[in-house]
Amino acid sequence: MKRYFDFHRLLHGAGFLLTVAFFVAAGGIFLFASKAYARDDLGVANYCSFVIPPEFVPAQEKGLFINQNHPMESSSIKYDVYDNGLDVILTNREKAAMKEAGTETVVADESTSLTKQIYQETMAAAYNSQYGQDVGFAVSSFDKITVDGYPGYRIVSSYQAADEERIHQTVYMLLSRYRTFTISMQRAEDDDCEALFEECASSIHVH
Repeated sequence: MKRYFDFHRLLHGAGFLLTVAFFVAAGGIFLFASKAYARDDLGVANYCSFVIPPEFVPAQEKGLFINQNHPMESSSIKYDVYDNGLDVILTNREKAAMKEAGTETVVADESTSLTKQIYQETMAAAYNSQYGQDVGFAVSSFDKITVDGYPGYRIVSSYQAADEERIHQTVYMLLSRYRTFTISMQRAEDDDCEALFEECASSIHVH
């Protein structure tokens, strides 16, 4: 039987703080590199929309859609939003309370600075830890994209654990001033859903 695995669930389980792209959990790694975009220059957006193919149905986890033939078909689509909290205006009392508690310093949002090398190294380490082996995680393409005027990334990668099918992933990250939207599409080697993923990707919009 195929092992069903999800990009975001892996990061939650591994306990990573992925500030370059989105917060997935409190943890121990920061991703940053050369400034690709200036956060203040980005437009404000509230949400991202896209069409879920009818072959995919909601799972128990929020934002996760799995193939209707799961677990025989392991393909999935995952939508997530990271809010950097930079649009929150604190009162003087709240600022004083944070200072007294020693939480005045906020980690800088570096989601505008992702690079192929750091993404691959971080994800490879996470998957190797999860599987207890080197699964050969590799990024085959890392492209900057623009959707409705909002910049982002399209990242294609794959990995393969021992005695299992190769898993293919395509991740779309779209950046706005206060929120980063991610759409992750994953399939096993023999899952026939590439056309469905392309259809879904072509319908992505930022609002």
